Amino acid sequence: MKPDYIQPKDIEKRSFEIIEAELSTRGILLPEESAFIIKRAIHTTADFDYAKTLTFSAGAVGRALELLRGGADIVTDTNMALAGVSKATLEQLGGQAVCYMADASVAEEARERGLTRAAVSMERAAKREKPVIFAIGNAPTALITLREMYDSGVYRPAFVIGVPVGFVNVEAAKELILETDIPCIINRGRKGGSNVAAAICNALLYRITRDA
Repeated sequence: MKPDYIQPKDIEKRSFEIIEAELSTRGILLPEESAFIIKRAIHTTADFDYAKTLTFSAGAVGRALELLRGGADIVTDTNMALAGVSKATLEQLGGQAVCYMADASVAEEARERGLTRAAVSMERAAKREKPVIFAIGNAPTALITLREMYDSGVYRPAFVIGVPVGFVNVEAAKELILETDIPCIINRGRKGGSNVAAAICNALLYRITRDA
C-alpha cells in the first residue's frame, strides 16, 4: 500500500469521503439530523462503533445548536477536552469554554469533602449564570453529580454530552443521564474519551459557523 499525496487542506474532506464510503459498504444509514456528529466522532477515533452507540435524546441536536447560537458556555471535565474544543469558534457565538479540574480551590474542596475533583467541578459549573453544555469525556462521577443535582432539584443542566471512557461506573453513569429529560448526547458502553467529547462540541460548532 502506497500513501496518497493529498494537499493538507484536503485531508479532512478526503477523510469524510472515506468514512461515508465505508458506512455505505457496511450498510449503515445514519439519521440525517445526527449524521454530522456521528461522522465526526468516527473521524476522531477511526471507530465505526459510534454509528451504533451514540445515543441522542429527542430533539437533542436542535437544542444543542440553539444553545450554542444563544451564547451558551461549554464546561469540560478535562483540560484535554478543553484544549480540543474550538474556542475561537465558540467565542464567535458569545460562549466560553471552561474546565475547573486544575483549579487549586477545587482540589482543596474535593479533599476536604472526600469527593472527586470532577464532582466539585460540576458544582462550580452549576453556579455559572449562563446555560452550560457539559462535555464529559473522562469522569463518570461528573455525570453522577449532575444526576444528583437534577434529582434534588438544585440544578437542571441545559445539555449534557456524556462520553466518558473506562470500566468503573462508566456505563451506569451514562444511563443515569439517559433516564432523565435532560437534553443529551450519550455514547452507550465503555468507549468515549476527551477527544470524543471535544469532537462532538466541534461538530455542533462547525455546523453553525461553516454551514451558515
